[in-house]
Amino acid sequence: QVQLVESGGGLVEAGGSLRLSCIASGIRVSTTAMAWYRQAPGKQRESVASIASDGTTIYEDSVKGRFTISRDNAKNTVYFQMNSLKPEDTAVYYCYTRRFGYNYWGQGTQVTVSS
Repeated sequence: QVQLVESGGGLVEAGGSLRLSCIASGIRVSTTAMAWYRQAPGKQRESVASIASDGTTIYEDSVKGRFTISRDNAKNTVYFQMNSLKPEDTAVYYCYTRRFGYNYWGQGTQVTVSS
């Protein structure tokens, strides 16, 4: 059974940093594509970053140069380092993966950036 558990969200001032963690079970992050999504109030959920099994990363334009997705294979954890945060980054952030045709989501972690 695949489970994803996020942590690390919180309230931060604009310009600050947060690091989100996603601990995975039932899969190996070293061999599975993983992604971070976010959903702001009144908006659709959107992909912000992904990391492929070969380590290739992709970022949504608005976070390029500010956010970094990475993984620790030994801890089976995916991280999301968010720097230079802006109020428009405020959202619930979700860890995501897809295996054998099924979508798996974490419970989400709230990130609030004050101006």
